[in-house]
Amino acid sequence: MKSINCKGKLIDLSTPKVMGILNLTPDSFYDGGKLTSEKDIVSQAEKMLSDGATFLDLGGYSSRPGAKFVSEEEELKRVLPVVSLILKEFPNTLISIDTFRSNIAEQCIENGAALINDISAGNMDDKMFETIANLQVPFIMMHMNGNPETMMQNTEYKDIIKDLLFYFSEKIAKAISYGINDLLVDLGFGFSKTMNQNFELLSKLELFKNLDVPMLVGISRKSMVYKSLDISPKDALNGTSSLHTIALYKGASILRVHDVKEAIECIKLTQNLKSH
Repeated sequence: MKSINCKGKLIDLSTPKVMGILNLTPDSFYDGGKLTSEKDIVSQAEKMLSDGATFLDLGGYSSRPGAKFVSEEEELKRVLPVVSLILKEFPNTLISIDTFRSNIAEQCIENGAALINDISAGNMDDKMFETIANLQVPFIMMHMNGNPETMMQNTEYKDIIKDLLFYFSEKIAKAISYGINDLLVDLGFGFSKTMNQNFELLSKLELFKNLDVPMLVGISRKSMVYKSLDISPKDALNGTSSLHTIALYKGASILRVHDVKEAIECIKLTQNLKSH
């Protein structure tokens, strides 16, 4: 399955695509609090789209380790007006909503968003599968143990590769049983995983192609990059691009990134390499 249906448009993922991150939270690890005005949001969205992003991912709840709880009302207040704002300025934009709450998912899709990106794969809201099935939108299911407040206390695995393959096999079977057609998986780099576990997953990423659904990879400026290099997130673009290239070579279908232009360059170069 190498394409997903977004608002009646088939997006071909046989060539990897880029999802630009628009954080609408004051406390995200890299760009928290940057997008505070409509002008800032429109300007950043325009830059990402013109640089080649296929999707924009909007999040109103920071999922960094130890992130503070945000009420549903506050999350909706952060995200919903931005969906309308972006679609008013750029009507063809495919907006992804980064949320684990079914009510937020439903309201945003009804207001023009195209897909749902759930860090908990339905674990934090038992109505999520039913909601996605009713909406018939693509569903990105990420792996995480616990929630953003507790996930870094949950890094024990018998065998991380086998455990995650089993986790996703179960999630995919559940989603199919609900009649959800367009599924993607995200291994959740940095979520409930140590530095070594992150690199083990990346080194064996191609094994997850056996799940037979497209794979989203989110490693942009994360601690596996900047802590490995002993630098700050703002200096981690070069390291991010290095790991993006490896992820693409091992089967990533979508890169979720802060820096769209550079991710597109990684895709072009990797595609050239793969064509020989």
